Amino acid sequence: MIKQAIQEDAQISAQLALLLWPNHTLSEFTENMAAYIASENAVIFLAFRGTEAVGFAQCQLRTDYVEGTNSSPVGYLEGLFVKEEFRQHGFAKQLVTSCEQWAKTNGCKEFASDCELDNTKSLAVHLKLGFTEANRIICFTKSL
Repeated sequence: MIKQAIQEDAQISAQLALLLWPNHTLSEFTENMAAYIASENAVIFLAFRGTEAVGFAQCQLRTDYVEGTNSSPVGYLEGLFVKEEFRQHGFAKQLVTSCEQWAKTNGCKEFASDCELDNTKSLAVHLKLGFTEANRIICFTKSL
């Protein structure tokens, strides 16, 4: 089952996000997810098997330039995670489909995402979910 997260789901969303991005704290992510849920331009979907939350997708509307797109706003998949023991059961596809439908409802003609250059698992999942690679870049920073 897939459901759109509500404020009461902020901590569940945060616990799943910590599994994807472990260099944060639960309280930090709970605040972040609560803000995301409250935003008109963002959404979180949760996947459940029975009563257990097994995955989440976080997406938002981007109005800035999105690599490889030609329209605005663009639905953007910010995060996607399914617990390892529940992978290969269609949860990621259901979560992304929910995000795509939400983006269409919000006027998007395109949907995009990204992953790190060396994240071959994420690349494979994106391709399997119907994304096409738009570009490869390496970003640089410099302290001033």
